Parts: sequence; C-alpha cells; structure tokens
Amino acid sequence: MSAATLEQIRRRLRRFADDEAAAVSPLYSHLAGHAAETDEVAGLLTAAPEEKAHPTLLFAAVQRVLQAEPFHELTRYYPSLGGNCGPDSETWQVFHTFVVERADRVRSLIGTRVTQTNEVRRAALLYPAVAIAARQAGAPVALLEVGTSAGLLLGLAAYSYRYQTQQAGQLAAGPTRSTVGLHCALALAPGANLPTIPKKLAVATRIGMDTSPVDLTDEEEYAWLEACVWPDQPERLRLFGAAAAAQRKSPPDLVTGDAVDDLAAVADRVPADEPIVVLTSNVLWQFTEERRQEFLTELRRLAERRPLWWVSQEGYTAGLSTLLPHRDELQPAEGEPTFGVLGLVRWANGTPHATALARTALHGERMEWLA
Repeated sequence: MSAATLEQIRRRLRRFADDEAAAVSPLYSHLAGHAAETDEVAGLLTAAPEEKAHPTLLFAAVQRVLQAEPFHELTRYYPSLGGNCGPDSETWQVFHTFVVERADRVRSLIGTRVTQTNEVRRAALLYPAVAIAARQAGAPVALLEVGTSAGLLLGLAAYSYRYQTQQAGQLAAGPTRSTVGLHCALALAPGANLPTIPKKLAVATRIGMDTSPVDLTDEEEYAWLEACVWPDQPERLRLFGAAAAAQRKSPPDLVTGDAVDDLAAVADRVPADEPIVVLTSNVLWQFTEERRQEFLTELRRLAERRPLWWVSQEGYTAGLSTLLPHRDELQPAEGEPTFGVLGLVRWANGTPHATALARTALHGERMEWLA
C-alpha cells in the first residue's frame, strides 16, 4: 500500500480544519489548520497507508502519547485529560513542541494503528433505519457490523433514545432504564414526515467483524479508543465509557475478518432463519473505490442466499453514490460542513432497492429526515 503525499495530507488537514472540525471541535480545527502548514507535523501521517492517513489518526496518536504524561502543559487544552482552556495564542506552539519531541512515538502509532472511533451516538442514527429493516423482515434480525472496532453499536437495541423534534416534541425509544441514554435532534426536510420509531427493537444474533477487533478488557486497546475521541467533546467520552461498561455485561461476538474476503463466512455464523442487517458506520471512507465496489458485490451475493438489508451511515461518495447516483443534495456544497447520509438498501430478486433516509451529523448528534 502506498503512502499519501505530503500535499494530499496538507489538503486533508485543511479540509478537516475548515469543514469537519470547525463547528464541533475548536481545538482540532485550530491544530489542523496549523498542522497543514507545518511539514514536520503533517509529514508524520506519511507513516500510514494512503487510505488511512486522515487527520484524526494523527490527533489520536498524539492524544495517546499525551495520556501517559498527564501533567504536561498541553493537557491544559484537553478537557478529556482534565484541561479547561480553549485554544489561544500559545496552543499551537505547545502542541508543536510536544509532537516534535515525541515524533518517533507518534509516528509509530500512526504506522501501526487505525482510527477506531466507537462513536456511540451514531446508534441514534442507525436505530430508525434498523427498525425499518426489522419491520420489513417481520422477524427479529441479526446485526452484522462491518468495521465494528469494539462493537459498541451492536448494543443499539439496549440503549435509550430521545429524539427532539419541532413537530412532536421529544420522541422516546428503547429501554427506559438503560445505562446508555442518547439524544439526537431530528429535523424534517421539506415534504418529509417523521419516521416511525418503535419503542423496542427485536435483535437476535449480534456479530461484528473488523480487521482488528478491540478487546475492551485490554487496557492498551481501551486507551487507544479513548484517544480516538476528540478531547474537547467530553460527553462523547462519557458515553463511550457507559457503553463499554454495558457491553461487558452482554458482549457481542467479535470476529477478525476482512469486509470483502470474509463477509460470507461471517454471515454463515448467523442462524439461517434470521434475516441479516449489515451495518456500516463511517467505515467505507477508508476503502479504495475498487474495494467499495467489491464490498457491494459481496452484499449482492449474500442477498442471493438469504434475506439481507444494508444500513449505512457514511459519506455519500463512500456509501450510496453507486446505488443512488447523481444525488447532489446528498453531498456537502462548497464551504458547507461535512455530513453523512443514512441509507437503507434491500435486495429483491437480485436487485438492490436503495433509499437515502436522512442527512446526518457525523457523530450522531442530529439528523434531517428526507422525503
């Protein structure tokens, strides 16, 4: 696998600063903007394969190194590590010095790790789509998550949800006494109606596959997942901890496997009478275009053997663009913040029927339901 060029990395850092982080993470927006102009920091990402060299990997690696130095002055800017300062005129210089002095450790993590953000709030996006698939299936479904990391999204039927709407106030779903409570703003696009969100969701088998599934009982693996959470969003860190604790009481089946090469074999672990809902959430951007097409081919082949749905929460280009081409409204316009698309695909007689259900915030805090 080839490495990204320095110019590619600079562009990614600028886009991350301006589009992905600007509205939600002042710290990472500030740092990424400076890193894009600093070769000795941006260049650390050349240690990763081209498709993995995303700014979030750089910042996760730095935060992991910083976790081991809890009294360093850089932690003043990391609420995840007890800091309470916002970005100021000194932030970049402190960050730059810290990274350059520990460049070998940061580079090693970038070269051996991948971004694995177990963003629990995305379950609030997936829940209505999985509910539609379950209603169409007419039976308890099996969840098979591709790129599962630690498998926290596989617990979505056990979480409680509060969807805040303008039309109907707050809609509640999921078990009322769940230790994991998620909130999501739910807006309607022109002409759209509120989705039917059931109180309960019947899930049978839960299985996740990943090239490197995460064992939450391993302290180093757990620490890496914490490092992947953006430091100035402490609520995300709290929810990660709550979901991890809940998962230990009822763990799903996690399997090491490739999304294309091993999908059929992993699906065969699901009882034959259970309809399968394949989940992907912010995973396919890490695939090459060729690999994404091969993944779709494997889904089609699997659908020839058993009832299958695919629920995706991905960027339009990485997710639904092949099945729903020329949908310009599903990708950000120039200068517009990055958003994802919640999609549902069902195969009937070998033909995929794809629907774009909602435009979504990348971390699950809001979505706009489509007509």
